Amino acid sequence: MQKMGLQDDITAAVKDAMRKHEKLRLGVLRMLTSEIKNRRIEKMAELEEADILQVITRMVKQRHDSADQFAKGGRQELADRELSEIEVLQAYLPQALSEEELESLVKEALVEAQVTSKKDMGKVMKVVMPKIAGRADGKAVNQMVARLLV
Repeated sequence: MQKMGLQDDITAAVKDAMRKHEKLRLGVLRMLTSEIKNRRIEKMAELEEADILQVITRMVKQRHDSADQFAKGGRQELADRELSEIEVLQAYLPQALSEEELESLVKEALVEAQVTSKKDMGKVMKVVMPKIAGRADGKAVNQMVARLLV
């Protein structure tokens, strides 16, 4: 029996949200499906799980930014809606890495990339980011790499 992929999970969730009349969840999942289709068209190939995770991560980041802007502008109801959308999207992201797990992956990447100075941070990021795939924010990874390269 074949394991269901992330794309299949999302498609099944859209159908489930339609049946249950979950308006917010359905809207978010439809936006996600649309973003995935757009990414597939850009890439002109079928998407891997990692590509889909990138799409979801980007959407979560966009919603965080929007929620911050709405909160600063005094529009808390819109900020709350963005935060609700984030909850729906995060259900499809893998469990976030702990600080220790992230540090361990970065240390492995430092050894693998044979890097000793901060000017080679890009090499480390190229090695570590595919291993993280949606389980940590790129900014947090960058900070961890910088801290370990001191």
